[in-house]
Amino acid sequence: MPTPRRTSSPRSPKLATPAVRAKGDEPVSTPRNRPAPITRSTRPTKAAYFNRELSWLAFNRRVLEQARNARHPLLERVKFLAIVCSNLDEFFEIRVAGLIQQVDNDVLPSGGVDTLGPREQLRRIHSVVASLVEDQYHVWHHELVPALAAEGISFVKPADLSAVELAWVRSYFEGQVSPVLTPLALDQSHPFPHLGNKTLNVVVSLDDPATPELERHFAILPVPRILPRFVRIEADGATTHRHIFLTEIIKLCAGELFPGYVIHGAHAFRVTRNSDLYIDDEEAENLLKKIEEELRNLRRGAAVRLEIEDGVDDRIFATLCDHLSLSHEYVFRLDGPINLLRLMALADIDRPDLKYPNFIPANISPLREPAAIFETLRERDVLLHHPYDSFQPVVDFVEQAARDPQVLAIKQTLYRTSGDSPFVKALIEASRQGKQVTALVELKARFDEANNIQWARQLEEAGVHVVYGLIGHKTHCKVALVVRRESDGKLRRYVHLGTGNYNPRTAKIYTDLSHFTSREVLTADAAALFNTLTGLGRSPHFTHLLIAPFTLHRRVIELIRREAANAAAGRPARIMAKMNSLVDQPVIDALYEASQAGVQIDLIVRGVCCLVPGLPGLSENIRVRSIVGRFLEHIRAFYFHNDGGEPDVYTGSADWMPRNFFRRIEVVFPLLDPALRRWVIEELFAIELQDNDSARLLSAGGGYLPMPRPANAPLFSAQSYFLASAGQRVQAAKQP
Repeated sequence: MPTPRRTSSPRSPKLATPAVRAKGDEPVSTPRNRPAPITRSTRPTKAAYFNRELSWLAFNRRVLEQARNARHPLLERVKFLAIVCSNLDEFFEIRVAGLIQQVDNDVLPSGGVDTLGPREQLRRIHSVVASLVEDQYHVWHHELVPALAAEGISFVKPADLSAVELAWVRSYFEGQVSPVLTPLALDQSHPFPHLGNKTLNVVVSLDDPATPELERHFAILPVPRILPRFVRIEADGATTHRHIFLTEIIKLCAGELFPGYVIHGAHAFRVTRNSDLYIDDEEAENLLKKIEEELRNLRRGAAVRLEIEDGVDDRIFATLCDHLSLSHEYVFRLDGPINLLRLMALADIDRPDLKYPNFIPANISPLREPAAIFETLRERDVLLHHPYDSFQPVVDFVEQAARDPQVLAIKQTLYRTSGDSPFVKALIEASRQGKQVTALVELKARFDEANNIQWARQLEEAGVHVVYGLIGHKTHCKVALVVRRESDGKLRRYVHLGTGNYNPRTAKIYTDLSHFTSREVLTADAAALFNTLTGLGRSPHFTHLLIAPFTLHRRVIELIRREAANAAAGRPARIMAKMNSLVDQPVIDALYEASQAGVQIDLIVRGVCCLVPGLPGLSENIRVRSIVGRFLEHIRAFYFHNDGGEPDVYTGSADWMPRNFFRRIEVVFPLLDPALRRWVIEELFAIELQDNDSARLLSAGGGYLPMPRPANAPLFSAQSYFLASAGQRVQAAKQP
């Protein structure tokens, strides 16, 4: 990663080349390829927008494609299959739950940018999810299970067990499973039990042989989360990797829990519940206490999905649906194990030949010496590309600030962090040393609320000023500000700005950018942001940082329209943008107008994309790619050609979604160093636009197609390129 010395002027010199493009990519707009100006007949209609929920499901299908891709190591393919399950869980817990609530409350069908109402969305979602789940289990049974068996890793059913193995399984049940199971009868004297969100259960059908004329009895066996969902069979000290699912063991041995009864059937099932928090910040006097109460209530949220093994008795099926108040369109009968997410545990098998080659990012950046961090940042800006560049300098930045006696204050946002966070420890250490320490902890980081409450309390006990941000807005930005007294007695600020969370664990599997600088124009804006979040500021002023909800949305549209105006005037124009999601209609409409003016636009959108590319007269100059690979693409970066001036290159924490623009505190920051801008343009964007392996091209019909590739052209993966490049930099650093 280039890290040049600071230029004397905040405004860097103009790049030598007025237009930057990747090899084989489209040229910037010129009068020859510029279409006619926008007319009334080409204004967007509802057909010009994809539905957000269906677009998200299309993304999850691309994850499933990775499970089928034989170029990935086998155990990594299993992990992709598990991720599909995890993604669907969250989709039902949040997105489907919200749509069901809209239907139940007779909310008017305003819909999203595509105007689909909640009922129609739910109908289409059911159809798409049913097909996706069917394909998911087909991949497991017909592709992954045989491939695993060929590698000596097998999954067996009771009928496949030898006599010795069967005895071992029964002994395992008696010693490890039976003592923690509690049978719950379903009859008039036993109320239907509450079933926790996403907990595994087994429903059993049984008869009393003394009264065969009476109706069949039913019981439920809740399975504690602590029990492993599949078990390696270790009969006679076996060294083979033969596994059996826990549910198969329970079904085999269920009769031991109901002595005197005849078992007619047993089937595993799982309930997914609404897991969104409902909190009115203005009404909640104590936000921390209110969120704790809501977390307890989430276990009792309304059921939004039932997954159950196929072949279950019709009366059991009807009983479950009735007690859960679920109609049949929210029920999925599965031909296989419940909750494929638990297959993630297969990664613990010691088979490195079936996994990605081990990659440990090397810390070879200019910030690799913690004691010299501030000295380095006085001379230059630094940009790191994670996980290819080590995340350690980000940790070192805060830890060194905590240790340095010349540092007077540290201010940091915490949205999601790791279980044993070095950042929390560093902030506590700094506070105990008498430094002024402020932490903006976002309590409503979805699914991390409990962790963040724990960190907030630890920080407060250590004397850290803990703030929960602006009412009605999640603090989603990634900013760490350090105030230090220099040798001349003057105070200087240093700042880290990132696209990803302060989480060393996810930094190893997410692609993100980290920017370090001591430029006054950026650090002053960062200081103004913290003052706004911790104090009172109705109309804050920012000069260079684009801050949501204050300036970001307006400026993004201005930048897009500037490119459109340049193209309409016959000047070069170009937009490249990389993000997780593109949903905001005004931004999409601005991109449509720019396309019609002749701007060549390349979007790399990992997940949801409501923009429809390739529509004649509207978006034929827009191409949308999605990259799904070994690492989760998490970078947000934006390039605007800006003919007549320096290219504008921004990166930051915000996707182009209404929630990011208006309901979150987001920071998008410019790269002012010309070499760092060139790296983003000529490396990050150029390389990812060449990807014809992991990338897929979004079609006007909503499908994702393989990238066009000339015959006999080699496959090219951007992530593989960056991995190889990181290895080359390590080798170069070792040279004398």
